[in-house]
This record gives sequence, structure tokens and C-alpha cells, in this order.
Amino acid sequence: MLRPLTILVSASGAPGTAALLRALRENGERKVRLVGTDMADRSIGRHLCDAFHLVPAGSDPGFADALLELCRTEGVDAVLPQSSFDLLGLAEAKERFEGIAVLVSSPDAIHRSNDKAETYELLRRIGVRAPEFRRVNGAREVAAAAQELGYPERPVCFKPVFSSGSRGFRVLDPTVDRAHQLLHERPGSVAMRLEEAMELLPEEGGPDLLVMELATGGERTIDGFAEGGRILLSHPKTREAMRAGLAMFFETLEDPALMDTAAKIVAELELDHFFNIQLVGEHVIEINPRISTIVYQEDLNLPYLGVKRALGELPDDELPALQARVRPGRKALRYFDQVEWD
Repeated sequence: MLRPLTILVSASGAPGTAALLRALRENGERKVRLVGTDMADRSIGRHLCDAFHLVPAGSDPGFADALLELCRTEGVDAVLPQSSFDLLGLAEAKERFEGIAVLVSSPDAIHRSNDKAETYELLRRIGVRAPEFRRVNGAREVAAAAQELGYPERPVCFKPVFSSGSRGFRVLDPTVDRAHQLLHERPGSVAMRLEEAMELLPEEGGPDLLVMELATGGERTIDGFAEGGRILLSHPKTREAMRAGLAMFFETLEDPALMDTAAKIVAELELDHFFNIQLVGEHVIEINPRISTIVYQEDLNLPYLGVKRALGELPDDELPALQARVRPGRKALRYFDQVEWD
């Protein structure tokens, strides 16, 4: 009988939290106690975890100290962060979490993954296709970069250099029908004309932005966990049916070429623990050194297995048999649910 575990899951209001917590709890081997943290009181983790605590934002200098104190109070064995914003603070303080497995990569790997300009330069250096881009500041430079990349003859896009998910992402498209958006689309469309973006940005200065060619085609990701730049267990999947920047449908794939691409990236960045690599068409557009949406199988529980590996409980000789369990064609449909309380 394996000893019980206490796992702290940060950002426990994230969209994939309910499925992740269920997988960790229903692991089939041992009792798991879950401690959720979030910066927001209205977090699903408050209702689904055994304990819940409010903490500062991941970017706050006191974030790592707050989690370390909670780990000691709650007897935490492993820390599993869900948000990109939580990673760097934890990585820089990792050595202080003595006896606690903190599932993050090195600060250098996190910085290079989160800086999209550095990511794209790295990808080109190792022979992986990435979008053409310009790193700019302010409306004037955005306009010049867009024109260099083919606007208005073809759409381009931009986003902040440091961002998470689809935050700040916009498509610059001269053919956008603003009247149609107003009358027939939900608020929050990502498409706009260059002139509209320039009205909202300062003429000079402001945050670093990437103006990029617009990658087109189906979306796919490779999910898994690694150690010292070596992939231990992973699989590719589709990413479909977008709602408010979130994919709602996924299907696992058998694609050796995608696995080879992931292996190159993971090795170059020397990633540890969970990772998610996102492609649009043939372009890699995101490298996330954290757990993302998982397609679960009753005989392959990636989050739980990743925690076991971090705790030294999953030897190398068991990995090939686990990898062989991946079932191409396995589908996942994400949907909205709710809880009630007084």
C-alpha cells in the first residue's frame, strides 16, 4: 500500500482544474489529499479540494514565500502549478522547498519558453518551423512591422512578448467586417484592422509586442512530462472547437514527426516535468513549461504519473510500457458545469 500524498495545485480556478483534481484523486493506487490555491476567492478549487487558500498573484514577489508556508502547514509532498505566471517565482525559490517536489523547470528554461521572441529564434536555430516575426514597441513600429510582413495584402497578428494562452492576441485583418462583428458575434473577437489597433496603442514605447505572420491550419499540441531535457511520457493531440480562446475538443494522434519536434524542443530547453507545445499548421507558436489540458485514459493518468516521477516513484524501466498505452483516437470534450452553495 503506497503512502498517502498531499498535492498542492496552484491556480485552481483554471479551466482544466476539475478534470485535473479528479484524475489526481482517482488514481487507483493511494489516497491523495488536495490543497488548492488561487488569487481569486471564486475558484472551483475552493469547492473541489480538501483545503483551499488565497495567495498573491504568481508575479508577486511574495508568491513563493506564501506557497512555502502553506506547504509546511499542510504537509505538502508535491507542488503542481497550472499557470504560466506561477512558474518563475517557484523555480527561483525551488531549493528552499526542502523535501517537497516542485514540478517546474529551471528559471532559464521558463524564461526562454515564456519570451516568445526568444522562443521563435530558438526554434529556427534547431530547425523547427516558427512564424516570421518582428519585436516592436508602440503603434508606429507595429504598423511598420505589419507592412513588412505583408499587411494589408495578407492578415498578420500580434501579441505581447510575455503572455499566457490567448491573452493579448489579435489578428490584424483589413477585411474585417466591423458591422457584422457588432451585430452577429459575441464580444471579444480577436480580429481588428491595423488602424484600430494603432488608436489603442501608444505611438511609441509601451510593452514589447510581437508582430507575426498569421499561422493557419489545424491546431495540435504535444503534452507530456520530461526530465533533464528527455521526454519520459507524452503524446500529440488536436486542439479544436475554440470558445473564448479555449479549445473544447481534443483527439489524441499517432504522429512520429510531431514527437520528434517535441523531442528537439524539450532537449534544447532542458525542460523538466510537464510541458505543452502548441502548433498551428506546421508552425510552433507556443512552448508552455507546465501542465495543460490532458486527454485522460483509465490506464494512463499523466498528471499522477508525473507527480510519481517527481517523487522518485516511477523508474525508467516502467516508462516504455506506459508509453505503449497511449491510444490514438481517444477524444475529450470539455464542457461547462457548475456548483452551488449557501
